[in-house]
Amino acid sequence: MNKELIINVTASEITIALFEDKQLVELTKEQSRSGYAVGDIYMGKVKKIMPGLNAAFVNVGHEKDGFIHYLDLGPQFTSLQKMVNILTNNKRSINFEGLKLEKPLGKSGKIASHIASGQTILVQVAKEAISTKGPRLTSDISLAGRNVVLIPFSGKISISQKIRSNEERNRLKKIASGVLPNNYGVIIRTAAAGHPAEDVEQDILALVHKWEKAMENLKQQNAPSLVLGEMNRTTTMIRDLLNGSFSNIYIDDQATYEEVRDYIRTIVPEKEKIVKLYKGNVPIFDNFDVSKQIMSLFAKYVSLRKGAYLIIERTEALHVVDVNSGNRAKVDDDQERTAMDVNLAAAAEIARQLRLRDMGGIIVIDFIDLHKSENRNALVEEMRKLMAADRAKHTILPLSKFGLMQITRQRVRPETQVDMREVCPACHGTGTVTPAALLDEQIENQIAYFAQDRGERYIRVRVNPVVAAFLKKGLFSLRLRWMMRYKCFIRVVANSHTGIIETKFFDRRNKELV
Repeated sequence: MNKELIINVTASEITIALFEDKQLVELTKEQSRSGYAVGDIYMGKVKKIMPGLNAAFVNVGHEKDGFIHYLDLGPQFTSLQKMVNILTNNKRSINFEGLKLEKPLGKSGKIASHIASGQTILVQVAKEAISTKGPRLTSDISLAGRNVVLIPFSGKISISQKIRSNEERNRLKKIASGVLPNNYGVIIRTAAAGHPAEDVEQDILALVHKWEKAMENLKQQNAPSLVLGEMNRTTTMIRDLLNGSFSNIYIDDQATYEEVRDYIRTIVPEKEKIVKLYKGNVPIFDNFDVSKQIMSLFAKYVSLRKGAYLIIERTEALHVVDVNSGNRAKVDDDQERTAMDVNLAAAAEIARQLRLRDMGGIIVIDFIDLHKSENRNALVEEMRKLMAADRAKHTILPLSKFGLMQITRQRVRPETQVDMREVCPACHGTGTVTPAALLDEQIENQIAYFAQDRGERYIRVRVNPVVAAFLKKGLFSLRLRWMMRYKCFIRVVANSHTGIIETKFFDRRNKELV
């Protein structure tokens, strides 16, 4: 599979388009660095304890306080808080590797027993602020690298379940245990499979250094403040996705180009040449056909092959996808086969749309009814196979007796949305339209000018069908009265593509009168 990244940089945001075999599959928008990103670590101040929810609200500087549940404190919260108190209150350095860890928290405790209002705690953004909710926080802190995820206050070495080979798992575990300092744990990512030992070791040591430097800086900080920022969305996506299948990364901004190129030179020097600075006169998204795909893919109606289509509706609580056969039902005789063909095509497009729009929460899909159990099972298996490449955690349930498929998909960022609206040609975005009583006066003034001042004896008026009906209404219509008053022939033509207050005038040779 051939992958490409197209990156458009403006003053307010960075838009990243991921292509797989020339097809748009992910679209990510990152605001300027004033926002909050998943993975950012903050010194927060507890604002309010909510005993009924066993949770608390924490001020991290966002306009809405972050939310942290007792279970999000993490098993080593007591040890973390002990370190924070030493650094912030005593203002002295500590030997992290020599720190004695406290007893882990149980899963059934009360949050009020461990934190209080006004207390300073170290938290990490687990979910960005979505809709009316503030950011979701956790104190079970981790630092992500290309090959590993470092977990302070843990001695465990875990390996991605996607690495199947026992030999490779043992090799990676041996590498990590040989370099990992005391009081650190690590999760070895799928990307580490097959990588040389020095790459994994360097990744671990770089993350350890990053963590210890951030903790050292903690002595000079007051809550609420940013302690350690996650990489921007561009380099994060490259870190998580970059592999041998990437052929090109196009960027239209010099500074971002140099930043990405330097990052790739650090992690995969041989891939540096795939980063290219776009200097064309045409906007980068237009040049690479991104804009066209965005406009066709983010609409409420999504077309499938042979006349079938999807309808995607979004609510606060869930997303609903309706699969329609369209014209297919009229041409095929085998109803079951038609339904299966449309459902399989819809499943492929839905899996793509989930990634493209970054839809999260509960997704309910109304597939076309299938009567054979083997077809129903095959559809569910196909959906699971199609979503295997989706990096977001998800669960797919079998079809219900009503033919509905339910999917839950992890949501850590606001859903990607593209504004499909255009400025109204009638009111030009003002929200007001000229009343008919004034409109006919404007049309008459124009006719008077063309007939009396310009000497026109034939005037064709092209207007919206609603306006045309108004001008020709009654035995003595406005059109007839104007013909008698200005001594010229007037023809009113209704055009459905003409705006409600748009009017155009033409002469006998169909030349527009201006």
